[in-house]
Amino acid sequence: MKKHEKRAFYKFFFIYFFSVASLIFVAGFLYFTQMKNQYLNAEAYSVISYARAIKMGNSLEPYKDEYNYSVEQKDFKNFNIKNFTRDRDKFIKYVPKSRGGVYFKISKSTKSFDKKVKALQYKIHLAQLLLLLLFGFISYVLAKNAIKPLKQSISTLDKFIKDLIHDLNTPITAIKLNMKLLQKDSQFANSKALWRVNKGVHSISELYENLTILLQEETFQVDKVDIFNIVDEVVAMHKTLYPNIDFMLENFTLIVKTNPQALKQILQNIISNACKYNRKDGFVKIYAKEDSLYIQDSGKGIENPEKIFERSFSGENSSGIGLDIVKRLASALNIKIDVKSSSAGTIFILKFDLDLDLGCRI
Repeated sequence: MKKHEKRAFYKFFFIYFFSVASLIFVAGFLYFTQMKNQYLNAEAYSVISYARAIKMGNSLEPYKDEYNYSVEQKDFKNFNIKNFTRDRDKFIKYVPKSRGGVYFKISKSTKSFDKKVKALQYKIHLAQLLLLLLFGFISYVLAKNAIKPLKQSISTLDKFIKDLIHDLNTPITAIKLNMKLLQKDSQFANSKALWRVNKGVHSISELYENLTILLQEETFQVDKVDIFNIVDEVVAMHKTLYPNIDFMLENFTLIVKTNPQALKQILQNIISNACKYNRKDGFVKIYAKEDSLYIQDSGKGIENPEKIFERSFSGENSSGIGLDIVKRLASALNIKIDVKSSSAGTIFILKFDLDLDLGCRI
């Protein structure tokens, strides 16, 4: 199951399951409260029955184990005949014996009541657990069925894109080869039209490579690589496309576990943007510190650096679609990206997890 499919599955599962679970817990609580009040009412009624037996002189033999009474002189200002309280392990009720403030103080052990309440709690918790297991299974089945149309649609779309990419490969390769032949011809050596066509071909090629990387599962298997070698390769390619840009590449060693193709695509997109939106005769500086790679340019800066990774964003000095792919690939490879921008330029900081041991998937 792919990442977006898992996200859809878990979202449906947890929304449905927790909604039902909330209802189960609320219903259990309300039922417990209702039954507990019934038990209390039954206890109060039993105490009244005991008081009636005392007043009428009936046998107290059936009540001897749980009940006791005493006669007390009390001065109740506002006596409530419905009084019934709990004092630790006993229920207490006062019943008038005669006029003059004399009352029967009747007490009853709470042992049987507590036993009933505990039994009730056990039954409710058991019922809730069984219901949660049942609805957990139902949630799982419903979530699996709910994402089937999504999986089918994505599978169809992936197949279409793969076929489209495959068909694009032949004309792109042919155009590149012919561009190289034309560049060797002195007649077209300094042609601005040819240079613009070359940049357009490069942009289409970048899009082709981005889509290819995203759609290949093996892309996200990691291996130990030296980042400098990948950076050097990407910079060498951009030097031919942007001869007026000064590339300052510090020699460094930064070995990480990552996927070289995916990382190359991340760097290619960032460095390409740094070149496209740079100043005339500007620079792109690339260096490393500890576990981070820095890509600095001398462009005009980005007005909303926090939005540049959104697919729909397209600012004067950045392109959202390429950076959206950067964000997705970085997330898959556990690379944290920070962007700092001002009128003096922009710095992309790629922080690598040097302890990464597992493969990644989008």
